[in-house]
Amino acid sequence: MNDLRHMPPASHVISVMLVDDHKTMLWGLERLIGGEHSGMRVVATASDSTEALEQAKALQPDVIVLDLDLGGISSLAILPALAQCGGTRVLVLTASHDQAVLDQTVLKGARGIVSKDAPAEMVLKAIEKVYQGELWLEHAMLGRMLTQLTQPGGGSAQAIAVASLTLKERKIIAALVHGSGTPAKLLADQLFISEHTLRNHLTSIYRKLGVYNRLELYAYATKHQLGQLPPGA
Repeated sequence: MNDLRHMPPASHVISVMLVDDHKTMLWGLERLIGGEHSGMRVVATASDSTEALEQAKALQPDVIVLDLDLGGISSLAILPALAQCGGTRVLVLTASHDQAVLDQTVLKGARGIVSKDAPAEMVLKAIEKVYQGELWLEHAMLGRMLTQLTQPGGGSAQAIAVASLTLKERKIIAALVHGSGTPAKLLADQLFISEHTLRNHLTSIYRKLGVYNRLELYAYATKHQLGQLPPGA
């Protein structure tokens, strides 16, 4: 039975497109995602790259669940284009354990990775979290990528770190930037949360951004212009 705690708000049903060359996998995913309490619906399926690009461009689904292997052809080549279809976010569902390949999926625009061996509930939760703007990655993988990306020529570690922040965490950072000397209790009151909850959020933010206190967070946020919320937040 699907966990109702993982359902998105009733005002919006998450539209999902499935891309996989195995009919059995598509059949199973359609029934899982289209379940009575999932809060999601499958709007299209595709079994090859050409079909996937056409459907994604036409429908611009909320989330695309993408298999990395489409009939022996890697879907990495189309991943950037899929990720640029409006507000669509890509979640990779794969049997691969090749770390270099998995890292590339994120660098090319995927917002999350789920193993094909994962429980059904984890697949649904990953779709929901990716739809909400979060990254769905193992901590070890995120840490490895951040280390890799800080090397010369490695890319933007800052972009990956910021992308891992939740909307709530972005709101907290914005509030902190605009009230840098505000005591924690007052800041929590302004955000309509408890001081304990605020400290928990700050701990998560520190870990993701690699800072150790509010002063370092303020400096990081100012440097990377995190004082403003993302559009539509």
